[in-house]
Amino acid sequence: MVTEEAIFEAVGQVADPEVPVLTIADLGVLRGVRREGDEVVVTITPTYSGCPAMDLIRHEVELTLQSLHVHGRVETVLSPAWTTDWMTEAGKTKLTDYGIAPPSSTGPVLLQLSVRCPLCGSPNTSELSRFGSTSCKSLWRCNSCKEPFDHFKAI
Repeated sequence: MVTEEAIFEAVGQVADPEVPVLTIADLGVLRGVRREGDEVVVTITPTYSGCPAMDLIRHEVELTLQSLHVHGRVETVLSPAWTTDWMTEAGKTKLTDYGIAPPSSTGPVLLQLSVRCPLCGSPNTSELSRFGSTSCKSLWRCNSCKEPFDHFKAI
């Protein structure tokens, strides 16, 4: 019998289709694995309600369970709502290495003066659009190196 920890580890390696450098474990989208009788239940929480990536994530989790020869299902929960606090530090580092500025520290963001450029490190940046290539990112430009970059929004 495959342990819950082994299932969590395997399922946690499912890549986010919108930011493929991140796994659902990195994002904190994978909330848990539990047994209910002969069935394994994998719990996921979307970064945004209505996130278009969730259908593909669900499918990939189901395929992972099948590859482990585990009978299971995927349960989506909306409460508590996902926040960027659930992202791992490794995930935030992966974002920076990928060229996306990670979300800022925990807590409400009342005023944001700048986002550090993930390419050159300069804080001299400006927001071009509140919405970037996906709804969880905004589009910024570095005023020092002149390169555009995505910023993963803090929620």
